[in-house]
Amino acid sequence: MARKTLPLTDTEVRNAKPKAKQYKLFDGKGLFLLVSPNGSKGWRLKYRYTGKEKLISLGPYPELSLADARSKLIELRASLAGGKDPSLIRKAENKEKRERQEQTFKWLAGEWFAKKTANLAESTRDMTKRRLDVDVYPTIGGIPVADITPKMILEGVLRPMEKRGAVELAHRTKGIVSRVFRYGVACGCVERDVTADLKGALETFERKHYPALTEPKQVGGLLRAIDDFDGSIVVQSALRLHPLVVVRPGELRHMEWPEVDLEEGTWNIPAGKMKMKTPHIVPLSRQAITILQEIQPLTGGGRYIFPSIRSTAKPISNNTLNAALRRLGYSSEEVTSHGWRATFRTLADEVLQIRPDFIEHQLAHAVKDPLGRAYNRTAHLAERRKMMQAWADYLDGLKTGAKVIPLPRQQGGS
Repeated sequence: MARKTLPLTDTEVRNAKPKAKQYKLFDGKGLFLLVSPNGSKGWRLKYRYTGKEKLISLGPYPELSLADARSKLIELRASLAGGKDPSLIRKAENKEKRERQEQTFKWLAGEWFAKKTANLAESTRDMTKRRLDVDVYPTIGGIPVADITPKMILEGVLRPMEKRGAVELAHRTKGIVSRVFRYGVACGCVERDVTADLKGALETFERKHYPALTEPKQVGGLLRAIDDFDGSIVVQSALRLHPLVVVRPGELRHMEWPEVDLEEGTWNIPAGKMKMKTPHIVPLSRQAITILQEIQPLTGGGRYIFPSIRSTAKPISNNTLNAALRRLGYSSEEVTSHGWRATFRTLADEVLQIRPDFIEHQLAHAVKDPLGRAYNRTAHLAERRKMMQAWADYLDGLKTGAKVIPLPRQQGGS
């Protein structure tokens, strides 16, 4: 029987029934449909390249229709006319497809996390990893990153966070996902950051300020309570030192002995531990040095000044200081460990009348000179040293209830 040479029709392809042996339905120009005994159908292309007959699979039917198969035929024939082997093109396409499937969001986020968060503070890295593990990976982690849509992120990740009341956390998580996508753009894994389409989609929130005491008598009461703290000497020492250095709680927790020079009276915090990613110098008052000298025999042989009770290789946890304040009878609505920064900013300005730029330098906030240039870490160090000693003396006065006479405000620009 002569082989059919007329082009196939959709009806012929759809109605082709399985037989005891596989057989072919030819469409022309090397394209044919292979029908197997189990009923499966697939498109094949037979062609010659450098004098050798070759065969490649184009895809299964009905996933690949007759019209789609003919389009692929035209595309591959054009490549063949240009001297390219369609089978090599197909191998490259299959490899790209496999890579696309392997390049999931979790894979890309893992690459980003390893390369772009190494210099972040440990607490920030831990928070970022937890957000990915808890809120992101369960829904979109296994999806190829190039296939992720804004809707998937909104409905799968962010809306559930909103529903449980974590609106601010949802905004932060969106920022993490955005950074992963921007990294993917740079690496060529995705074309753009799709979270840009979610602008305005989330509920707005008011950023809450950390509760803090700014009334001198209340501050004095808290300082006296800290002196009477009956918990761990390590935790008490951290509580006593914190108002004297007014750093962020995470920076205090990760304070290391090699960073401290007790003779010079300085604490040099490396850039990787700072929120603004610039190194910072904290002048140490006489009172601060005394606290460090008192605890040195206990923890000086290790890395951290305030090590965890469970392992000296780790610092106290991020909840330790606030838990201690709760133990002292202060609620989370009254005061937090981070609140010492607001206490310092308010009272150093209003009571001690210290220049605001000195205060902002001490808080490691971005401060620029009149020409718009950022100051380096040693800016106004001598003045800040005097300020921190005056602040420590002022706190001592609050503890004893002594009357404090404001210092004359220092003049001059920043």
